[in-house]
Amino acid sequence: MKKSKLLVALMAGVASASSFAAGPDLTPLTSAVEFDTVTVAVLSIAGLMAVVYVAVKGAKIGLAMLKGS
Repeated sequence: MKKSKLLVALMAGVASASSFAAGPDLTPLTSAVEFDTVTVAVLSIAGLMAVVYVAVKGAKIGLAMLKGS
């Protein structure tokens, strides 16, 4: 009796593991998005953030120089 329960549990585990092996099909969702424009937008925002960081850092250095003299 124990062997049959173990066999049923093992088969159920294998069946559930193999059903997730392929993963969901997200083709309808990903085909609707143009990743070229998204990539350009993300990179341009990152570039703007870098410019702001450099400007703030430069202003801090400039103010420190003025304060020291």
